[in-house]
Amino acid sequence: MAQDSTQQAPTTRPATPARALLPFILPAAVVGVVSSLVFVGVSAAAERLQQVLWGPLPDALGIGRYSVLWMFVMLIATGVAVGLVVWKAPGHAGPDPATMGLNAPVMPPLVLPGLVLATGLMLAGGPSLGPENPIIAVNIALAAWLGGRFLPRMPGSLWPVLAESATIGALFGTPVAAALVISEALAGRPIRGLLWDNLFAPLTAAACGSMTTALVAHPTFDLHLPPIGHPHGRDLLAALVIASAAALLGMCAVYAFPYVHTAFGRLRHPMLMLPAGGVVLGALAALGGHLTLFKGLSEIGELARDPEGWSAGQFATMTVVKLAALLVAASCGFRGGRIFPAVFVGTALGLCSHALVPAVHPALGVATGVLGMLLAITRQGWVSLFTAAVLVASPAILALLCIASLPAWLLVTGRPQMQLHKDGTPIR
Repeated sequence: MAQDSTQQAPTTRPATPARALLPFILPAAVVGVVSSLVFVGVSAAAERLQQVLWGPLPDALGIGRYSVLWMFVMLIATGVAVGLVVWKAPGHAGPDPATMGLNAPVMPPLVLPGLVLATGLMLAGGPSLGPENPIIAVNIALAAWLGGRFLPRMPGSLWPVLAESATIGALFGTPVAAALVISEALAGRPIRGLLWDNLFAPLTAAACGSMTTALVAHPTFDLHLPPIGHPHGRDLLAALVIASAAALLGMCAVYAFPYVHTAFGRLRHPMLMLPAGGVVLGALAALGGHLTLFKGLSEIGELARDPEGWSAGQFATMTVVKLAALLVAASCGFRGGRIFPAVFVGTALGLCSHALVPAVHPALGVATGVLGMLLAITRQGWVSLFTAAVLVASPAILALLCIASLPAWLLVTGRPQMQLHKDGTPIR
């Protein structure tokens, strides 16, 4: 009997032959290594400057390193210094950071020195932003410029993808994060060939970037919290509540973002906007303490070393202050990303839940707090799950995180994001 014409055999995407993928290995590897070295170099220089500004310098002046006076002085001075760079540097240190996400536009090379300088000063001076957005933008511009000059036959669209993947791999110390981000970006787009064919070059760049960082800088995200063990029903309930609460708290900052950005924008000049942001950040630091300064990665390690060392009220204060500091720093013009400070906010919120209800395991509180906060701030589901999981390094928590992500995602999806269009309206 003839086969019905309406019943066709299922179609399959043809796989890309190996000879078509081999030419991408060397360019991806080079981009991975260079992107990692740029990230490590900027981070190391900023850390050296931070050690001087927050150590020998206040000691020589007879001022406490983290006294209220010094925090005000440093944050205002950082605002002035970054404001000068944004005002006078060619290209004004790139576009408004409130309009930028992980997928940065390709900028001309002339802009990069100012952007690197502004990022380094920000990281050393104390504002609550991380290096991810500007470093990705720098690496994308370098890859597109150098790749176009030395390998003009390669497709121009390849270089931004390689640089973004490489930098994410370098930032997190593993190519898994980059693979998740790229696969999420490919979702819903028409792609040629198999998914792994499309991931081959970005994953190569990410692997080389992460290995370079691991060999040079030895990064770690594990907070060394006690493992959770076999989960129980109360753990599931706690995961659902904490992740949802973190997502709601993060959405408060997201909804406030365009209004705070507009308020600073009325000052109209970087030499007014950034120092004014420094004043507000100084007041927040005086309220929340020195742990609410900087990008937050070292600071969450200090919190995790002694989860019982602060009261629920202190954890709550640090949570709210750090989220407000992230909101202000991202609104007034400091060049930086929002992932790392959001991790601090989620960590402090999770430890606050443990302090309020001791039956909540600290690892569970931290992981689900970070999960909900990152879902709200980044709208990157895989990165949120991945980051929450690697912080506690407990396999038993993965199922709880996946379940907790569902109500948290329903609270954030379809709503404004913490990124603006050029006209100041939020991206949805």
